[in-house]
Amino acid sequence: MDWLVKLLTNPYVVAAMSSWLLAQIMKITLNLIINKKLDLSRLFGDGGMPSGHSATVTALATFTALKNGPGSFEFAVCGILAIIVCNDASGVRLETEKQGRLLRDLVAAFEELHHKDLPNVKLKRFVGHTPIQVLFGVILGFVNALVMYYFVFS
Repeated sequence: MDWLVKLLTNPYVVAAMSSWLLAQIMKITLNLIINKKLDLSRLFGDGGMPSGHSATVTALATFTALKNGPGSFEFAVCGILAIIVCNDASGVRLETEKQGRLLRDLVAAFEELHHKDLPNVKLKRFVGHTPIQVLFGVILGFVNALVMYYFVFS
């Protein structure tokens, strides 16, 4: 059980995971404000504002730079990982979301034209992020890592 305590008190893990949690709570809150509906599934859902992926990896990279220095091997690994994840969130995953929307529209049009239902295949509505959603995730992760470093783990 000692390993679990070490994991849950690891400042790198806490900085990264608290950023993810803040991003997910913000998604629920924004969804509630915009759609007037509480959707707790957004807590573990992908896509949306802000990017939880970007917040997580940015917090990890920032906290690592503060603890180990920007010239460290650890920061190099985290920094490159953050770049890849943020690029993927607004690139490949966003395109996947667009393709999913198009497929749903095509299926609906086919069903309407032929008056018959196709097999129901559930596609995720939110998969990727717009560049602004990634940017806000990056900002959230950066600020949270600073707070964690200077006020929580100082």
